[in-house]
Amino acid sequence: MRLAMFTDVALRTLMCLAATRDESLTTRRVAEAIDIPYTHTAKAVARLQHLGLVEARRGRGGGLSLGPGAASASMGTLVRELEGAGDVVACEGDSPCPLAANCRLRGALRRAQEAFYASLDPITLADLIASPTGPTLIGMIARAPTASG
Repeated sequence: MRLAMFTDVALRTLMCLAATRDESLTTRRVAEAIDIPYTHTAKAVARLQHLGLVEARRGRGGGLSLGPGAASASMGTLVRELEGAGDVVACEGDSPCPLAANCRLRGALRRAQEAFYASLDPITLADLIASPTGPTLIGMIARAPTASG
């Protein structure tokens, strides 16, 4: 299954914040560390704030940090939330599939999608930043410019 770029950016943002738990990071610094455009990262941060996974403080000494419970959040639940409801294939629309009413593929793909999410359910953000990933993220952030954003 392929994740939307938005979901990928959101997950990498959370991983950066988890790896640097004692350090507040700006959106711009996260974007530069993970090599994603600032605007994409800012949109992901806004959604993560809405979900209560990220907290943002403005002004001097401000920045982003993990919200309460973010480190133990289920990645399966989070990916479901970020990806939104929907089938893997688009059977309806401008040109609906003539098999839509009697197709077994749609159900099989739905089950595969749920199996994918279920495989992520026991994984937490803390699991994702275990070595070697966490130290790698810390190195990437250390090399990112410290410009405010």
